[in-house]
Amino acid sequence: MEPYRVVLTTVSSLEEARRMASSLVEQRLAACVNILNEIQSVYRWQGAVEESSEVLLLMKTRVEKLEALEAAVRSLHSYEVPEFLVLPANGGSSAYLKWIDESVE
Repeated sequence: MEPYRVVLTTVSSLEEARRMASSLVEQRLAACVNILNEIQSVYRWQGAVEESSEVLLLMKTRVEKLEALEAAVRSLHSYEVPEFLVLPANGGSSAYLKWIDESVE
């Protein structure tokens, strides 16, 4: 199994997204964080269907960084229950995967 993962989280603002992305990359917990601004989310929260504008972060990392990455996301996040969804990255270009390795060492 490949050791690479893509992790998703949503935040409430572009400012929060930029702050979180910079911190996670500086700490070498993620090689890269893509910020997708102004997505619309529909979800159930505390028994009610809610709608809100959010910012999606896509974080590229290695499996051994997941525990520390999750702890950092929780500490930086403004939500009571932040999204932390881990997806396997089943392959990729060898040059890009090498770059991830070097970036999170």
